[in-house]
Amino acid sequence: MTSNDGVGTGGRGASGRLIEADVVVVGAGLAGLVAAAQAYAAGRRVAVLDQEPEASVGGQAHWSFGGLFLVNSPEQRRLGVRDCEELALADWHASAGFDRPEDALAKEWAAAYVNFAAGEKRAWLAALGVRLFPLVQWAERGGYGPDGHGNTVPRFHVAWGTGPALVAPFLAKLREGEAAGRVSFHFRHRATGLLKTAGRVSGVRGELLEASSARRGEQSSRRPAGSFEAAAAAVVVTSGGIGGNHDSVRKQWPGSVAPERMLSGVPASVDGDFLPAVGRAGGSLINGDRMWHYPEGIHNHAPVWPQHGIRILPGPSALWLDATGRPLPAPLFPGFDSLGALRHILATGHAHSWFVLNRTIALKEFALSGSEQNPDLTGKDVRLLAARLKPGSETPLQRFLDQGIDFLQAADPAGLAEQMNALTGGQLIDPASLDRLIRARDRQFSSGLGKDPQLAAIGAARRFATDKIMRVAPPHRLLDPRHGPLLAVRLSVLTRKSLGGLHTDLRSRVLDAAGQPVAGLFAAGEAAGFGGGGIHGYRALEGTFLGGCLFSGRSAGRAAASAA
Repeated sequence: MTSNDGVGTGGRGASGRLIEADVVVVGAGLAGLVAAAQAYAAGRRVAVLDQEPEASVGGQAHWSFGGLFLVNSPEQRRLGVRDCEELALADWHASAGFDRPEDALAKEWAAAYVNFAAGEKRAWLAALGVRLFPLVQWAERGGYGPDGHGNTVPRFHVAWGTGPALVAPFLAKLREGEAAGRVSFHFRHRATGLLKTAGRVSGVRGELLEASSARRGEQSSRRPAGSFEAAAAAVVVTSGGIGGNHDSVRKQWPGSVAPERMLSGVPASVDGDFLPAVGRAGGSLINGDRMWHYPEGIHNHAPVWPQHGIRILPGPSALWLDATGRPLPAPLFPGFDSLGALRHILATGHAHSWFVLNRTIALKEFALSGSEQNPDLTGKDVRLLAARLKPGSETPLQRFLDQGIDFLQAADPAGLAEQMNALTGGQLIDPASLDRLIRARDRQFSSGLGKDPQLAAIGAARRFATDKIMRVAPPHRLLDPRHGPLLAVRLSVLTRKSLGGLHTDLRSRVLDAAGQPVAGLFAAGEAAGFGGGGIHGYRALEGTFLGGCLFSGRSAGRAAASAA
């Protein structure tokens, strides 16, 4: 039976399929797999539901670069980085900008997560077989002073094997449980509502979708072929965010009109469709206007999902220009403040911007986010990794240089401006102004000192070993023919993460509008704002999304097992 508000009241329709378990997990992404593995390890029978085919198990995490936020790690210390929990938490609060009453639990989640990142996290992952690339990266550098947004020190640790290496141990644990008859996977099961018995969440109802041969990440059909109910003592919601649903992104866009054209950094299945059903069951959804999208998106030349975009992870040397050719103000250099750059770009009235650089800088400083764009790290291939640094190597970046529609090359600024205008269908870039800007930058370099804050930032970056080895090109004139040709890269808004979500306490229990737990209901991962309905506040420190899935999924799985 189903009540008028869409919340089931228990029982099963005559044609429906019934699934029974102690714990039901809605969503087979990283947070869901972690929660399910924890509940199974605690002795519970677990059912994992997902609307996608089995090929997409692992969700967004499979496609990720595998970045993990760690504090005072051995990898940092070997590189001479001095970090501590107090400094990391101060950076977190300076970036988050918590300013709402409902942020109280998010602050507690932040403190608990930073403590985890400074303590147990690395050893816990190592015990699961996860290893780390030894060169720590420095993302979200900030630049607004000691109390402003950004990481004071490098904290972005890349999993050796990228995202798939983080998914693997939890999936393996669940396959063990499946073989033992205590874990069941139910793909093509689209949850549409929650069941309640005597005021307690007692399961999930939904649609059985028709079989699909869609490969990992490809858009699958939503045609129903039946119905189901899954009965359990505890339900964990890990259904993800809204980044693949541009209508929802636009509806929740903070403060201003969303850009008309955006790329998707996540598959279409990241649609957020189940979250309103949780709201109808009493769960409180908060901070929907807080999102984390990137301004450095490029079209994937070999797309998997609709409007498939890839993010450039840039070093600091490219000139970052708005759509009309004006430089972004300091400290909005590449890699310093993603959200600040996004806001500035959209305030110009245009949805795109440009990196202007040369081939030497591109080959040294551009990394592409995602497991599929880093086959050396994903495949744990040391020889391929070494080849990445050799000029002329056939790399994913080289394929974008050759085939990407956003990548332009020219011998001089005038030729580059002509191509930039041709690509966007206007005359926004003035060739003479672009030429003056590049030559002014080159004069600053030639002076040996200079007043350009970006050149100062480049020099500071090269004092850090990882940046000098693999992320920041030696300073040089952009027009030096030895480093040519000149390049321009059109950048688009790339949707990625919801920072808000279901309001949860530190036991991952979903709270109602009065702040009381909804009995039997738990949430983790992006669906819960990675903890507390918004652990990141307004801005995130890179490497905290996967880690947030790990931490909140672990909490939710353990709490649900105790409640079942």
